[in-house]
Amino acid sequence: MRMSVVRIQVFMAEARGYRRGMDEAEASEVVWREQVRRRVTAEQDRDALARLIEYDADPFEVELYELAVDLRTLLIDRGQRRRTGQHERHGRRLKDRGRRADR
Repeated sequence: MRMSVVRIQVFMAEARGYRRGMDEAEASEVVWREQVRRRVTAEQDRDALARLIEYDADPFEVELYELAVDLRTLLIDRGQRRRTGQHERHGRRLKDRGRRADR
């Protein structure tokens, strides 16, 4: 039986404890946020590539380093991480409000 990527994302999100009945957009957002949290930062990528270039300056590695040093790459990475953190804080606040209302 073949499952579509969207169904797999919904299944993975539900398995991680997120609410049942998520639509595809919510499930893919959950998976995307988890991937953003798990990956290394753009600054860490840049530093690792710099160390690699010091050892062996392969043209492809130099090109990757130039992309990693680009200010847009750093700003996009920081923006994605900021958005993920804001969403998590918002979710925690909503849960806390729900707990206070139940008391």
